[in-house]
Amino acid sequence: MSKISFVIPCYRSENTLKAVVDEIIAAMRELEAYEYDIFLVNDCSPDDTMNVIKKLCDSHSNITGIDLAKNFGQHAALMAGLRMSDGDIVVCLDDDGQTPANEVGKLIGGIENGYDVVYASYDNKKHNAFRNFGTFMNDIMTRVMLGKPKDLQVTSYFAARRFVVNSMLEYENCYPYIIGLVLRSTRNIANVPVTHRSREIGTSGYTMKKLLALWFNGFTAFSILPLRIATLTGVICAGGGFLYGIYTVIKKFVNPNVPLGFSSMMAAIVFIGGMLMIMLGFIGEYIGRIYISINNSPQYVVRETIGKKDD
Repeated sequence: MSKISFVIPCYRSENTLKAVVDEIIAAMRELEAYEYDIFLVNDCSPDDTMNVIKKLCDSHSNITGIDLAKNFGQHAALMAGLRMSDGDIVVCLDDDGQTPANEVGKLIGGIENGYDVVYASYDNKKHNAFRNFGTFMNDIMTRVMLGKPKDLQVTSYFAARRFVVNSMLEYENCYPYIIGLVLRSTRNIANVPVTHRSREIGTSGYTMKKLLALWFNGFTAFSILPLRIATLTGVICAGGGFLYGIYTVIKKFVNPNVPLGFSSMMAAIVFIGGMLMIMLGFIGEYIGRIYISINNSPQYVVRETIGKKDD
């Protein structure tokens, strides 16, 4: 009998988590051919989420709670749950009830049809305008930087085969990015349509700062394209400056009375200086990440494990 492991990163979900777990249990009653277990990863939530997880672990023998020592972020929390899981198929979903656990059969069906990873796709997302903008920008970034197919929609609700998860877990650096790890493991990926729900309780934990950090992590952890763009920009600026210099010299020879332009010179200096600072910033970001990785900074730190895996 195949086994399914559910991994749920939890943050500020004291009022929603139990309903999500109950929905998973109800859905799996309909899928009698599978065993399953659930891994709830508390990403150092400031509310009562951990106590809710403890109660769920006490009530269900197939639920494991993982308490992280500090807030490491959603992707690190997912890695903690993935590393603890042992299912033949691993399903990741959110803790807020917006990703419908009762439609997990669609994702599992996609896996059974031969795909390695199956993402839920939404015709009408119920996020606010800010989150929808963040999703749009993330889609552009993953297409440009990571080579994601244009017609593939990546979301936080997905199912993956065990070998894909094992491949993802080989990444031990402190900047995990789940989409990048999936795309470097396989391209045999599909979408299945599911219903996206409105958030009934609370607000999203993603702020603009966190979204920017996530995007930056994505294109610096799994792509050197920013460095290549910086190099190309430098070549274009240098070529433009050289041609402009030739033009200036020729113009001076043709008309000696043409005054030298202070404003144009300052504009060029400011532009080139700004481009150099951006390029140095990219290089510094890469070097900083290399330094932190060499010092073995952890992806996450587990304070406590509760449930069947605590032995």
